[in-house]
Amino acid sequence: MSDTPYNRPGPHTAPPPEPHPLQPAQQRIRTAWTADELMATEFPEPRWAVPGIIAEGVNLLAGPPKVGKSWLSLGLALAVAAGGQAMASVPVDGGPVLYLALEDTPRRLQTRMRKILGRSQAPASLTLATSCPPLPQGGNEAIAQWIERHPDARMVVIDVFAKIRGTSAFSGSAYDADYAAVGHVKRIADHYGIAIVLVHHVRKAGSDDFLAEVSGTNGLAGAADATLVLKRARGQADGVLHVTGRDVDEAEYALRFEAEAGAWQLLDGPAADHTIGDTRATVLRYVRTNPEAKPKQIAEGTGLPPDLVRQTCSRMANDVQLIRKNGGYVVPGEHGGQG
Repeated sequence: MSDTPYNRPGPHTAPPPEPHPLQPAQQRIRTAWTADELMATEFPEPRWAVPGIIAEGVNLLAGPPKVGKSWLSLGLALAVAAGGQAMASVPVDGGPVLYLALEDTPRRLQTRMRKILGRSQAPASLTLATSCPPLPQGGNEAIAQWIERHPDARMVVIDVFAKIRGTSAFSGSAYDADYAAVGHVKRIADHYGIAIVLVHHVRKAGSDDFLAEVSGTNGLAGAADATLVLKRARGQADGVLHVTGRDVDEAEYALRFEAEAGAWQLLDGPAADHTIGDTRATVLRYVRTNPEAKPKQIAEGTGLPPDLVRQTCSRMANDVQLIRKNGGYVVPGEHGGQG
């Protein structure tokens, strides 16, 4: 080879190609132990972006169109980036957040943020982007590189997942394809110990099992570390956030949407207290604090008419919102109430 300026050692030598962003750490992560070694190992607690709700790993946030998923995800991104409180009540630590708003324009994002922020300052630690390559075609590298530039990053939001999952040469079943699509993101989340939120849709047909409502196959929820489904609600709440996952306790949270502020707010107390009519909610709250209360006692304690209380308790028992016990009523799952 001739000694030209292009192959001679020195300033003209082309730099070697950079390694894949995930490659170095993948070589350092241990994946096998003997049983005694594993039991003797101390692992750190999961890092929470939103304590009790969104932990490190892949979090699939699904809901029907126009329910307010984007308002919720943008509000969470702003809260986590700035620190303070998410959903007006959950304390969060601040840190860099990447928000991929793949169905929005910059103008629409600006309008939404003005409404959510009000007089608050926009956090410089929130990075917003309206485009990103599909995951198999460079999107995963782009996200990983952003995290590398922000080593204290706390969360990545992808709104919506369908815009970035892309296609692959994989020829297996639809379940396997969905599982593999989420796997692209899971490798990043696991590698960096960061929370990644994938905004997704639900099926048109409802189901008693909120996991079954996630659009696509069970491969999506199966590959994700947690699944959150935002559903419209009746009663005093505007929505209920159903949460389940590997590191998060299964729970339901009642939410109210403040349209003027563009913000979802977490309501106090169990979701059931906010998703039923006022009379049932009053009875439920009383029985929760006075287990095995009889209709007469409930009427005296709440001020509701006795006949209305008897009818309401009977109907709530038929709907398994109350359980009969020792001549009175208890809340399912509490004080021996078997729901």
